[in-house]
Amino acid sequence: MTSQETELDRRFVLAKAIAQEAGAMALDYFNRRESLVIETKRDIQDVVSVADRNVEKLIRQRVEAAFSDDGFLGEEFGLTAGSSGYTWVVDPIDGTAPFVSGMPNWCVSIAILHHNVPVVGVIDAPCHNELYAAAVGKGATLNGKALTLDPSRTVQNAMTGIGANSYVTPEFVADVVNRLLNAGGNFIRNGSGALMLAYVAAGRLVGYYEPYMHAWDCLAGYCLVKEAGGWYHPFPTEGELLIKGAPVVAAAPGARADLAKLSGVV
Repeated sequence: MTSQETELDRRFVLAKAIAQEAGAMALDYFNRRESLVIETKRDIQDVVSVADRNVEKLIRQRVEAAFSDDGFLGEEFGLTAGSSGYTWVVDPIDGTAPFVSGMPNWCVSIAILHHNVPVVGVIDAPCHNELYAAAVGKGATLNGKALTLDPSRTVQNAMTGIGANSYVTPEFVADVVNRLLNAGGNFIRNGSGALMLAYVAAGRLVGYYEPYMHAWDCLAGYCLVKEAGGWYHPFPTEGELLIKGAPVVAAAPGARADLAKLSGVV
C-alpha cells in the first residue's frame, strides 16, 4: 500500500464515521423539528435551520481534529483553505425543505477532493438507514453491498431524476421535462439532489440532471456514480469556481448519451 493510498483510506474511513455521526445528530433534530426556528436564504423555498448549522459544525470539528491541513467547504459556513491537497466538501443536510416538512428525502453529503478531483463520496440517509460510500478505485457500496450499474437500463425503461431551483427559470425546467417526456422517459424529483445522485449509483434512477447546482450538493454523488460504473459531467472545482454553481449531469451507461443531449453538455 502506497502512502497516497494510506492517506485516502484514512480519510475514507473517517468520512464514513462522520457521516453516520452527523446523520444521527440530524435525525435527532428531524424527530423534534417542530421546535426548530426556520430561516430563509435566497428565497422562501431556500430554507435553513440550526440543525444545518450545528451538523456542519460537528463535521468541521471532526475533520479539523484528524486532518488539520485539509481544506473544508461547507454550505453553511463557506470555504476554509488547506495545504494538504485535500478538500472536504459538505452539505450537512441536503434537502432541508423536505426535512423541515417532515419528509424523509434528505441526507448528509460528504465529498473529499484531492487536487480538485472527487476521490471520496459518502451520503448518509438516516430516515432510510442507508449509507452510500465510495472512494476512487475502490468501488461504491450501499450499507456495505457493492453497487454495479446495469447497462440495459435507459431513459426509456427507467426513471430519471430532475432538479430545479430559483437559479433557473420555470420555463427552462419545463422545457427539460418536456424533452425528457417526448424522448419516452419519465422523471422524479424528491427535494434532495445529493440523494437522487446516490439513487443513480444504486440503480434506482438511471440518471440525474439539474441545470444549476453547487459543489456541496453533487460531488459526493458524483464519486458514487463513477465508482458504480456510471458517468458524470465534470464540475468545475479549481479556485473560486468551487464555490460557484454549474450544471450537474450523471447517468448510468445506457442513459449517458440521452442525458448528455438532453442537458446540452455535448
